[in-house]
Amino acid sequence: YQQATDHRGKKVPHLSFSAEEIRVNLFSAPHRGARDGQDDFGACEPCYLAALEYYDREQFYYINLGDCEELWENTIFSVVKHNRPEFEAEKKFIDRNAYCKLFGNHDLFWDNDPLAATWLKKIYGKAIGIFAGIVLHITASTSDSFDIFCTHGHQGDKQSDGNAFSKWFVSYVWGPLQSFLGININSSSANYQLKTLHNMYMYDWSATRNDVILITGHTHQPVFKSLTHLERLYLALEAAQKSGDAASIQKIEAEIPRRRREYDFINHSFQNMKPGYFNSGCCCFDDGTITGIEIREGFIRLVKWSLCEGRPVRIVAEEERLQVIAAQIKTGRVMS
Repeated sequence: YQQATDHRGKKVPHLSFSAEEIRVNLFSAPHRGARDGQDDFGACEPCYLAALEYYDREQFYYINLGDCEELWENTIFSVVKHNRPEFEAEKKFIDRNAYCKLFGNHDLFWDNDPLAATWLKKIYGKAIGIFAGIVLHITASTSDSFDIFCTHGHQGDKQSDGNAFSKWFVSYVWGPLQSFLGININSSSANYQLKTLHNMYMYDWSATRNDVILITGHTHQPVFKSLTHLERLYLALEAAQKSGDAASIQKIEAEIPRRRREYDFINHSFQNMKPGYFNSGCCCFDDGTITGIEIREGFIRLVKWSLCEGRPVRIVAEEERLQVIAAQIKTGRVMS
C-alpha cells in the first residue's frame, strides 16, 4: 500500500468513485485449468459466467483479485484453450474500460513471464495491464474520504511471495513437479492453521489503518467486516440470547456445529474487531458456488452465486453501508 502511494499507477493503479455511485465487483481464485480431474473451476463455470453477465449488464467495474488461471498445474496453452467463454465474458468489461486484472501466487506468470503481455493481447484482443493491487479512492462527502485497497493477499507470505528467483522456481519447477507427483502442498487455501494465521496478519495490518478498507482473496475463505462466518454466527447467537429470540437461537445453534467442521477457530477478540478487513472467498467451491464482494451505491456486500435447481442464483450473504464502516475504522469502535 505504501508502494502504491509512493509510485502511483506503476504496479497499483488508483481509481476514484463517490460512495453513492460506485459499482465494483471483486472475484478471486477461480483457478481455471484444463477441465481435467485437477480443474477445481469446472463445477463453478455456470455461476461465474452468469455472475459476469449480470455485472456487465449492471455496468459494474470488475476487479479480478488474482489466481484466476491455475498456472502451477497447467500450461498457458491448455488454460487458454479450455476457457474461451470466460475470457470472452471478461473481454466485455475490457471493451468498456471496466476491468482490472491482478496477479496472485498461482498465476505469477502474468507478472514475471516475458511473453505475458503477448498472451494477454492474444486472449483479449488488446493490450491490458497486470497489477499487484488497486486502490479505490472513495469520496463519501465533501470533507470525508477513504481508500479501499484491493490485492490478492499472498504478499508477505514467504511461501507464496518472494524474490524473482523464488517466483521463477514456483512457476516453472515446483508447480509442474507438484502436479506431476500429485503432492498436496501446504498452502493457505488448503490448510486451516495457515488460513487462521493469514487472516490474523491481514486483520492486524488493516487494524492499524484509520482510512483504509482492505480486500483480499488467497485463502478461499470469505471474511466480512473482519469476521468469518463462524464468528458472525457467534455474534448473532449472543444477540439472539440477549433478546430472548428462541427461534433464532435454535437455528443458529443448529448451524454452528456444521460451520465448526469446516473451520474451527474463533479469534479471541472477535467481539471487538475493527471492521476493515474483507476477503472475497473464491470461485472454486466443490458444489459450484462462487463468492465475491460487491460495492454498489453506498453498500458493500458479501455475495454468493449458487446453483438452485440447476440455475445460478445471486444471494446476498452480508451487507453494510460504506459510510458506517468508514466511521467505525476511523473511530476504532465497532458499532452494531
